[in-house]
Amino acid sequence: MTETVAVIDYGMGNLHSVASALGKVSTQNVVVTSDAAEVSAADRVIFPGVGAIGDCMSEIRRLGFDQLLREQVSSGKPVLGICVGMQALLSHSEESGGTDCIDLFPGQVKFFGHDLKSAAGEPLKVPHMGWNQVAQVEHPLWHNIADQSRFYFVHSYFVEDTGTEVKGRCQYGVEFAAALGRDNLFAVQFHPEKSHTAGLQLLQNFVGWNGQS
Repeated sequence: MTETVAVIDYGMGNLHSVASALGKVSTQNVVVTSDAAEVSAADRVIFPGVGAIGDCMSEIRRLGFDQLLREQVSSGKPVLGICVGMQALLSHSEESGGTDCIDLFPGQVKFFGHDLKSAAGEPLKVPHMGWNQVAQVEHPLWHNIADQSRFYFVHSYFVEDTGTEVKGRCQYGVEFAAALGRDNLFAVQFHPEKSHTAGLQLLQNFVGWNGQS
């Protein structure tokens, strides 16, 4: 029987770009859905997101998707957060005047700042937009992806390095968490669907992952 990947639709994300990228790497059935029953019935779940976290969390809570995500993670099925979808999994964000998030990963989301500088003292633009290298921490979703591969980022807020659950690190004025992972939950700050070969490989690894690290 063909397995299903559900891409959660709460009105905030590059949903069809993600679905299209999945179609390039997998024969699994991909559904873009806001139906909680459809998400619960899927074998794997992807939680994307773009935009301001305050708006995202308002919709997530209105639709009951915060509890839905907790249930999917606790069920043991593989779950992947992308970009703001990753930030929403943290405890709290400075964005939108301060926003409480889903709290599946402990930690804070912080603003890069208006005077961000490189190690050489040169001004850095915010948002962090474009290609940057990711230093990997061992995890199955990095299979066949070279360490320090480049991925595509677009964000003004970053996840602080929380230590043991960080599975990828990136430098942009500060060191921040480019990937987080615990058990069957994995999340990335970058956009794998826009990251060419390395990003497609990560999505391929996800659809073949059993949720164990």
